[in-house]
Amino acid sequence: MTRNARLSLVVVAVFVLVVGALFGVTRLTAPAAPDGTEAAAALAARPESHRLSDPAGATVTFVEFLDFECEACGAVYPAIEELRAEYGDRVTFVIRYFPGPGHFNAERSARAVEAAARQDRLEPMYALMFETQAQWGEQQVPMDDRFRGYAEQLGLDMARYDADYADPAVADRVRAEQADGIALGVQGTPTFFVNGERLEPRTYDDLTGALDEALAAGG
Repeated sequence: MTRNARLSLVVVAVFVLVVGALFGVTRLTAPAAPDGTEAAAALAARPESHRLSDPAGATVTFVEFLDFECEACGAVYPAIEELRAEYGDRVTFVIRYFPGPGHFNAERSARAVEAAARQDRLEPMYALMFETQAQWGEQQVPMDDRFRGYAEQLGLDMARYDADYADPAVADRVRAEQADGIALGVQGTPTFFVNGERLEPRTYDDLTGALDEALAAGG
């Protein structure tokens, strides 16, 4: 068995365990999602939403509402990267902020990623947050200095980063994305949508199956 094949099997196994745990947990109540797939799709991926991949002519959009401090999001992150490696040339991958109230640094980490996005460094900061989550997650003290260190590590303009991190407009964007999630019925993270249809995957194959079906239907 090749190294890539072994890695894929590990990713799938982790996904099954994490998603299985998610469905065993009581999640927050939320209002019903908007009627109509088109309306939901427009709300799930707005024109200004952050896209990790956006291939020309893509008719399928995969959206993840996430919390950078969420352990399940961190555990599923390798599976999402696997999906992107397989489908990124055909599917638009979108991330939306949905910081959970039980995570002390969730909103701060989202602001740090948004500040990096303002300097076209969204993806490196997004990846760094999940790759280092064990070092700062579940802390009950502000991790602002650590996130600033990540910005320095990525070579950002630090004066601009500091201004953006503290900018009320950045916090407003995070809240607005969370509000979109709530309007769509998102109750916890990670929550996935394909072309506006909410997925309830229990296995990695449920995700690939949803993408394959959407691609076969032409979006």
